[in-house]
Amino acid sequence: MSLLEVKALSKHFGGIRAIEEITFNTRSGIILSIIGPNGAGKTTLFNCLTGFLRPTKGSVVFSEKEISYLSADKINLLGISRTFQNIRLFKEMTVIENVMVAQHSKIRSGFLSAVIRSSNFKEEERIAKERSFEYLELLGIEAYAEKISGSLPYGAQRKLEIARALATEATLILLDEPTAGMNPQETDEMMARIKNLRELGKTIILIEHDMKVVMGISDRIIVLDHGVKIAEGVPYDIKNNPMVIEAYLGRETH
Repeated sequence: MSLLEVKALSKHFGGIRAIEEITFNTRSGIILSIIGPNGAGKTTLFNCLTGFLRPTKGSVVFSEKEISYLSADKINLLGISRTFQNIRLFKEMTVIENVMVAQHSKIRSGFLSAVIRSSNFKEEERIAKERSFEYLELLGIEAYAEKISGSLPYGAQRKLEIARALATEATLILLDEPTAGMNPQETDEMMARIKNLRELGKTIILIEHDMKVVMGISDRIIVLDHGVKIAEGVPYDIKNNPMVIEAYLGRETH
């Protein structure tokens, strides 16, 4: 059974067809990469899947629920979380506070309990802090827990974004260029972290330009070009697909 089913999804901006008739599905516990040249429609697709854009037509079904026209916060509550191409942290807050923000939807205590800091609220806050620290450990940035987020090295900020996405306890995580701007050592470590998320049962969909990353961690790959899906398959098939080579990979595959 598919975790996510996307059927004929399209998004038009006036006469511009950013994505057109995109169809695919993915089962639980895999890493699916979406690749393509700049302007291929990758981020537009992510925005439609996560409620940041409303599709022009088509449908998105997640865990057998139609989510095509739900708001981003409702989609998040159902179990889909994401990161962004441009890092979006609360840079004046500490690292662990950034992750705890994502835990707030799980806290049942009401506003008054928070104001008076009731015993129930304090216990829920303690649990949220413990779980947040576990997510930092999972990404290998627990040593930064009490540091101001804006002071972190770039690679650690990328990892913090992923930790925050995980803290929503989503089952499907969308990563928008998770290794962008990283050096080779940081990239290799990030690849290992993403593989570990799959081993923990998370389903990952990622946009990525680094072909070493894509070919090294993906179970399946979808290729977009000018808003249209031109190929889908396992890494070997994608690497040797003539349409893909012409559109995007070129000599980098050889």
